[in-house]
Amino acid sequence: MHITTTRLDVAHSKQALQALFFSLSALVLSACLSSSDDPTASSGGGGSAINPAESNGRVFLIQPGPNASEDMVKAMVQLKPKDILRFDCGFFDLKTGIQITTTEDVIIEGCGMDETFLSFRDSNSQEGFLASNVRGVTVRNLTIGDSPGDAFKMKGVNHGTLKKVRAIWSSGRKTQEERPITAANFRNEVKVQCTDPARHNPANPNPLETDKTSPDYTVSTASGRYGIYPVESRNILVEETESIGASDAGIYVGQTNIAKIRKSRAAFNVFGFEIENVVDGEYSENIAECNSGGFLVYDLDNLTQYGSRSRVFNNISRNNNTYNFAVPGSIVANVPRGSGLITLAYDKIDIYDNVFENNGTAGVILTSYDLLGENGDRRMDVYSEAVNIFDNTFINNGNDLPQPDFAGIVATQGGQVTSAFPLVVGLKNAAGGGGYRGAHIVWDGYTDELNSECELPKDRNGNPVAVDDDGKPIQGNHNPNPSCRYNKYKFKANGERKVPAWWFSCINPNNNFGSDSLAFANFHGTRGLDAVINLNTNDPAANLSLDYLTAVGSGIPLFPSEFDLSKHNCMARFGSDLPRLPDFEFEKFEPSGQFAPEPAAEAVKALCEVPLKAGVVNQPAAAVNCPDLAQYNLFASDQDPASKPNGQGMPYVLNSKLFSDYSIKHRVVFIPEGRQARFLEDESSRVNSTIDFPVGTIIAKTFSFVDQPRALETPYETRLLIKRQRRDGQNYWEALEYIWQDAGNGKRKAVLTQFGGTASASWDYVDVDSGRRQAGSTDQYLFPNASQCAICHSNNDVDPGSAPIGPKPRNLNRAYVNESPMFTGQAQHPVNGKNQLKFMCETGLMNGCPSSFNLDERQVATNVNHIPKFNKPGDSGMPANSKGDIEARARAYLEVNCAHCHNVNGQASNTGFYVDVFRAVDSTYGICKKPTASGSEGRGTRTYDIHPAMSGDSIVPYRMGPEAVELAAKMPPLARSVVHEEGVALINQWIDQVIDSSYENADACQEGNTSGGGLPLIGGLPLLP
Repeated sequence: MHITTTRLDVAHSKQALQALFFSLSALVLSACLSSSDDPTASSGGGGSAINPAESNGRVFLIQPGPNASEDMVKAMVQLKPKDILRFDCGFFDLKTGIQITTTEDVIIEGCGMDETFLSFRDSNSQEGFLASNVRGVTVRNLTIGDSPGDAFKMKGVNHGTLKKVRAIWSSGRKTQEERPITAANFRNEVKVQCTDPARHNPANPNPLETDKTSPDYTVSTASGRYGIYPVESRNILVEETESIGASDAGIYVGQTNIAKIRKSRAAFNVFGFEIENVVDGEYSENIAECNSGGFLVYDLDNLTQYGSRSRVFNNISRNNNTYNFAVPGSIVANVPRGSGLITLAYDKIDIYDNVFENNGTAGVILTSYDLLGENGDRRMDVYSEAVNIFDNTFINNGNDLPQPDFAGIVATQGGQVTSAFPLVVGLKNAAGGGGYRGAHIVWDGYTDELNSECELPKDRNGNPVAVDDDGKPIQGNHNPNPSCRYNKYKFKANGERKVPAWWFSCINPNNNFGSDSLAFANFHGTRGLDAVINLNTNDPAANLSLDYLTAVGSGIPLFPSEFDLSKHNCMARFGSDLPRLPDFEFEKFEPSGQFAPEPAAEAVKALCEVPLKAGVVNQPAAAVNCPDLAQYNLFASDQDPASKPNGQGMPYVLNSKLFSDYSIKHRVVFIPEGRQARFLEDESSRVNSTIDFPVGTIIAKTFSFVDQPRALETPYETRLLIKRQRRDGQNYWEALEYIWQDAGNGKRKAVLTQFGGTASASWDYVDVDSGRRQAGSTDQYLFPNASQCAICHSNNDVDPGSAPIGPKPRNLNRAYVNESPMFTGQAQHPVNGKNQLKFMCETGLMNGCPSSFNLDERQVATNVNHIPKFNKPGDSGMPANSKGDIEARARAYLEVNCAHCHNVNGQASNTGFYVDVFRAVDSTYGICKKPTASGSEGRGTRTYDIHPAMSGDSIVPYRMGPEAVELAAKMPPLARSVVHEEGVALINQWIDQVIDSSYENADACQEGNTSGGGLPLIGGLPLLP
């Protein structure tokens, strides 16, 4: 072992573009610097968001070699405050990701971003590095390469620093042109210059476009989503970093408060720097080059928070002219290549002292969601306002407008026609006398008027939502989607807009606009295209009607662009400029002091290696991690974890369970003698909470595989969740993984194995609930490591650590019937055939119980919440396979398999997609909601999480099904290596047969974005043959 321990006419916008594109495409068809500026060279100052005392902890040194993955996992699962996980110099071929969770004040480091290369090409984890629910973490001096998903991700981190790190994917990742990064070439391959980006999509069928390759780097849709990705975090510093080749954003800060990104470089990503829904962001001294777009500062809909107040200064955004290689359907796929900076639906941005140079479409683009189509999230303001642009230098921007992306338009059957926006800008600028080109600054010209009838929105309790100092509602997806978009805070009592405070942009005369380009263009969005929008090809006479001619005539004045910058000279027009946004500082980091050191080996031995009494659990040992499962004395037979439980152990089953490769599960809860669990009454307000178990509780879950024809059942692993208490009185859950192995002499034992692994498994049995025979095999059954356990089992609203997921009253409300078709000792327990909740109450295992249990013929208590067995039609209590029954079973399945992460407090809270059974099936449940952070593989060319009546355009069943072959596409990301056919069939049935246009937010789906229907029509004429 090499481990050393030392211490975005609105409804017609897209239609207009579609028609314009196909009527004018034939017409349209008839010098950057090197990266010698070293963004990673320290210039002093700054500092870190945290500053752990490095000398007081352990140092785990990981060296390159065949044992590096195992050594790394063994170290990372035991990191405590002040510890350092250090990778030596060299190339590491790692088989799993670095996952740090539920700890604080730790460091992960290498010996230099050019010297320590961590390759995750063959990893079984989506992320290269993931920190989840951590207070104080620094990652520095290393490179992560070829991660299946995100390279560096911080989720729910307070005080996180990424310094002198690089994220990179091999040039031409998973294409015929790939240059894999290897141990032999990594020091050269990480040095990626920006001299000549590929401006045109090689898949675009346009013979006039020949600039389809770059001598520097080949981009690929198969690269991971984000290079550096702090999300739903606080006090984040990203400094002297680099990201190369991400298929979405290189450096992406999302839904985060207080973030500083500086002295970093992003190249050959779709977007270099993406700032999404951030409150208090600072982006300085960065270089964005050879991306499709340099900087994006915006709000995305249906998320946990909306952003405000970001300063973008002292940056260079140049030569961002790489063709947009994002998979059509995502927000970044709408970005025209050659965009220096884009703002979208984000308020209060200071943009100053930057250089915008050689960007083909524009230096700065000011836009709103009106340009992209009606946005159904009415909690979000769709316009960018209070954008303050001063003291910038603009050189040669807008002089290389990209042509429409034919390949993308064809792939989405017209849905991705937004790539024709530069065409619209060019034509409108030409009509205005500015020539066919973009400009240094481009504005879509969309504005809102006072919505005097719209009142302040209310929260779920019917109370007005809180507002900020400007009177703007403080919103997020935790509040209901209102019926109107409130905007009174932008206007005076007489209906006049408050200026300059809520003017769209102040563009100061002190900006240095190069004469090589148009300084400014307001292209009025798609206004002026009314002749195209309303054209009726089925009834040509209708085109001579008064209505049609009136519409056309009214729009004509707005077709040409305007170039008057004086409307944005706020001092001259309004008498004042926008106030400068203040600087901000990180909050002070204070260690919690809650984490106790690992117990000494002698203490473990003293509690575990003791004589065992028949039928008695070794309860004192629950305080430590025993190396052998048998040392807890949980079962009557130490050879059979399905045998009768000792002590107060009670076996239990769930109505619907997490799918784990068709394994059979034996669950037992051991409540200490003299202690009681407490019933959970209000489940709807605590959707993640289970029954409240006392300290000392041990929950055992054994995974076994059954060969029923041969009457064999083989236990593979037993996982324990033990409830303990920290020295400060905080309760927490410890997760322990025991893998069954041969012990010799014909016996087996379960050994503590916190670093996980894989195994081959096969199964052949008849399911006790559905009566269906299940048979198959896998070579990749996963034993999770301790950090992987915590990824699913940790939520912000439950006890820390790896809290239980399954034993909620609604999922326990049933009679106990052993899950295995084989005979087991646990099937002989007195709870057999009885309602499990009632049994616990009557035997004193649980208090706070209902006064009575009104049991039906199924032994289901009708006065307690209940979710049905997903695979048993009619178990919902409604007629079998009725719409209500299908929906109830589908929702039960999604809750049990997805909601542990997809909830407002879970690992996937940043997605805005939540699936607990108490939630209305609306936008937050995925109805016509576009994905947030799925990346290319995670969408599979589909458009919405759930598209009513169209499972073929729904992302949820895609990610569950057989088409999701890449690790970054599969859901759940853990626990399955094969497809759960019954689960996928049920979700498809629900979407196709039950969900329809009556569901809230169903009108947000745009029929042009389909996977199997006809093409969008303009005046009854198909857009494509």
